[in-house]
Amino acid sequence: MEPNSKPSQRVLFENPNRIEWPTLLLWCGVTVIWFLSLYLAYDVSPFLAGLICTFAMVLHSSLSHEVLHGHPFRSSWASQALVVVSPGLFIPYFRFRDTHLAHHQDARLTDPYDDPESNYLDPAVWSNLPGWQRFVLRSNNLLLGRMLIGPLIALISFMKADFKAIRAKDVKVMRAWLWHVPGVVLVLWIVWNSAMPVWVYLVCAYCALSILKIRTFLEHQAHEKVGGRTVIIEDRGLLAFLFLNNNLHVVHHMHPQAPWFRLPRLYRSNPDRFQSRNGGYVYRSYGQIFRAHLFRAKDTVPHPLWPSQ
Repeated sequence: MEPNSKPSQRVLFENPNRIEWPTLLLWCGVTVIWFLSLYLAYDVSPFLAGLICTFAMVLHSSLSHEVLHGHPFRSSWASQALVVVSPGLFIPYFRFRDTHLAHHQDARLTDPYDDPESNYLDPAVWSNLPGWQRFVLRSNNLLLGRMLIGPLIALISFMKADFKAIRAKDVKVMRAWLWHVPGVVLVLWIVWNSAMPVWVYLVCAYCALSILKIRTFLEHQAHEKVGGRTVIIEDRGLLAFLFLNNNLHVVHHMHPQAPWFRLPRLYRSNPDRFQSRNGGYVYRSYGQIFRAHLFRAKDTVPHPLWPSQ
């Protein structure tokens, strides 16, 4: 699968253990509950089925993140086979892999141009936007806005950039979509033959992206020091599980090859070290984040530290 992967990417799959069982067993569980939500739970309770399906898609996305960092097998092909068919439909795994690995160049974090996951804009670009677009992007900087319209904004931006790359004959982007499309057809065929209507499934897929936007909402901030750009959220509840402990985000950036189930222990082993690294950019829980930012922007859309022209 993806036979032309660069050596620098393949090295991420070197694990000391042949199989990481917690990750593999979780993938099996997610797959089972996804099918149950489609074929059994919907007849019992459409709302419950939709909720389970949404959570399954969030966990699958989090597992895709584990795979691109080299889990659960030593073989990249074997690991990628678990997630190349995405129940979330919208993002090809290989595009997620490539953009996320580019994001992990910490010196570029929050860069409006070089960080593919940045939500900041160059102030010069911002100043030339029409008023309605500024309003939309300001709304996207509230947690409520990020959940409601954030997935749509991100998808439009992502699709626009990828289709531009495809028109420019970017082979890598084209190959990623060629791997992705058959998986979309397969997922939609499974849903079509299940108890859940396709339109309900599409709503669940969008809701899954909305939940994932909670995780990415303040993962990174503009900061002069590289270490100060990455958050720690000490939550251990449902959202932390759905995000596979990626809320301990500075721990993940400092130890990108550590599997999800080791991150809490790594953090507990020396919290002062990690909090010193990120300059105290710490939240105690997602509840604290909701109270602080549901209706209030976390920062500005134009990058506050970007050099003026």
